[in-house]
Amino acid sequence: MSLAVLFSRAASGMEAPLVTVEVHLSNGLPSFTIVGLPEAEVKESKDRVRSALLNSHYEFPSRRITVNLAPADLPKEGGRFDLPIALGILAASGQLPMGELAAYEFAGELALTGELRPVRGALAITLKACRDGRAFILPEENAPEAALVRGAEVFPAASLLEVCAHFSQGERLARQSGQPEAGAVPYPDFGEVKGQAQAKRALEIAAAGGHSVLMSGPPGTGKSMLAARFPGILPPMTEEEALEAAAVQSLNGSFKFDAWGRRTFRAPHHSASSVALVGGGSHPRPGEISLAHNGVLFLDELPEFPRAVLEALREPLESGRVTISRAARQADFPARFQLVAAMNPCPCGYLGHPANKCRCTPDQVSRYRGRISGPLLDRIDIQIEVPALPQEDLLGAAAGEPSTAIRRRVAAARERAVARQGKANADLSPKEIDLHCLPDADAEDLLRQAMARLNLSARAYHRILKVARTIADLAGAERVGKGHVAEAVHYRRFDREG
Repeated sequence: MSLAVLFSRAASGMEAPLVTVEVHLSNGLPSFTIVGLPEAEVKESKDRVRSALLNSHYEFPSRRITVNLAPADLPKEGGRFDLPIALGILAASGQLPMGELAAYEFAGELALTGELRPVRGALAITLKACRDGRAFILPEENAPEAALVRGAEVFPAASLLEVCAHFSQGERLARQSGQPEAGAVPYPDFGEVKGQAQAKRALEIAAAGGHSVLMSGPPGTGKSMLAARFPGILPPMTEEEALEAAAVQSLNGSFKFDAWGRRTFRAPHHSASSVALVGGGSHPRPGEISLAHNGVLFLDELPEFPRAVLEALREPLESGRVTISRAARQADFPARFQLVAAMNPCPCGYLGHPANKCRCTPDQVSRYRGRISGPLLDRIDIQIEVPALPQEDLLGAAAGEPSTAIRRRVAAARERAVARQGKANADLSPKEIDLHCLPDADAEDLLRQAMARLNLSARAYHRILKVARTIADLAGAERVGKGHVAEAVHYRRFDREG
């Protein structure tokens, strides 16, 4: 038979749509044509496949070869189709039996020697292949991440010859097995930060409830130190969260197998563009906010980021997703990250410093803070000051509480929230806030006064309630009380200054 049909997957955001690879050999002048909206990398597979077949001691047919990648309206990019195209040519020319090919999906870039090279997005591909009930053959380097999908039949191969032997010579590929275990969190310890008890308390609340944080203070007060240690106090990831985070990282090839189950910490420089932060490109790729999914996004020197970049954060902070739209393509990426941001109180950085170093005018300070829009500030749950410590306090301060102790309290509070409502407090909808964050009479009266005095928006009101609910969870309280609301209001620094 001169027609062979195999299955592979394309990359389209978090989706991996099925691609049917049809290879037909016909009489006529020898030629090799690939159709089905292939990009340049796919068109170049003709030369890679020809050399790989010859160097693997197979015959390259001197016939008219037509490869169709269906559906025809789906753009195909990357070298992932090299392996199925090569196998299709072998099957269509009678050099490889077709019997079992339909039960498998294939992906892999071929070297000219016939060796298999890794591809991007193996985890997303395996998720879809498993749901469709097919096994998956792919390069050895991709096998560990693909095997993270429970129930998936993953067969790693080092070369085209090994794949062919699996189908024709009875030398079956060994199935990849084993699930990794999350190792110890490799982050610096909170105990190394002296003083700053209020900032540590605020970060503990943020970790327990999944809230975003903005720290404001002069240079050298420990803002970056605190942020770098923040992932170490976050609660352990569930298997579903770890799989989602790994799948996003797999799309740009940044997933590391030994980082399974660890919270991601992304810290882009303030010169990053909106495309780098949100994602984009002609073939949409995830940006920093998606690569930080279920982890931490740290933005140091927040006012130094371009205004357009900061405004692009507003929607993902609310929805936990980002949609990248292009003329011919659209891709959805998850972006449920915890934002930890830091800024100086003024352009020179020393406003309010005990040494009275600041020389900025009120107008300069106002313009500097105005770089962060009100709607973005409104979406940041906790806004705190990290003041400069007096020299005697810094030198005489004892070591702080270690991250492990804080993490235990955070995990216990998160478990209470999940048991009550099935999600972190920061993810509650307005209807769920009314149900689970109901304050008592004294707390409600205090909240009314705060709204009137601070002129809070409805969004700020809801965020105060969610933070108060987290404070109550840390205290083991069933109801949101006056003390919890008072502390939550205290963490709205910029609202109080306004």
